[in-house]
Amino acid sequence: MLIERPKGALPEQIDAVVIGVSAGAVSALGEVLPAFPAETPWPVIVVVHLPASQPSLLASLFSRRCALRTLEPEDKQPIAPGIWFAPPDYHLLVENAGLFSMSIDAPVKHSRPSIDVLFESAADVYQSGLIGIVLTGANNDGALGARKVKEAGGFVMVQEPATAEVQTMPQAAIASASPQFIGSLAEIAAALREAALRGGKHRGTP
Repeated sequence: MLIERPKGALPEQIDAVVIGVSAGAVSALGEVLPAFPAETPWPVIVVVHLPASQPSLLASLFSRRCALRTLEPEDKQPIAPGIWFAPPDYHLLVENAGLFSMSIDAPVKHSRPSIDVLFESAADVYQSGLIGIVLTGANNDGALGARKVKEAGGFVMVQEPATAEVQTMPQAAIASASPQFIGSLAEIAAALREAALRGGKHRGTP
């Protein structure tokens, strides 16, 4: 039986969404990402734990399933609306100038790209305009990043652990960040779609 969890209303002002997911990623993202309508006015930036030795096929895979364009960013590329997937073997960061930045710093919690690294850099830039989302996964990457999003004034959403393919990552994020919204993939997707359709409140990248 699912525990009753908080499901706060998403903020009126949204500038960006960051998503972290690991084990079970393709299935989970397959429920969440297609919910974004073509008119979504902000970037959706996704970190999936990927093998360093293989190219990512995520942008290609989801291009057929999403109304938003799906891309893999390059270093110093301007951030714009769309769904952006972190490339393998690089940390993906957000810069104050509204650009993506790549880093080959050491893996964090055995992962490069790291969810924490993306979330922390995005929280510094977008602050209260950021939504951070942690989905299924097998380690605690994303827990500290989610806390940073919350401390910066942003809004944290976490998949209800009982609905996750692997509960470890959502459980760690809940313990660390006390999210404003905990729900199933369908509930997360519906809330994001409603916020995107509401639109019009986007400040743009600082």
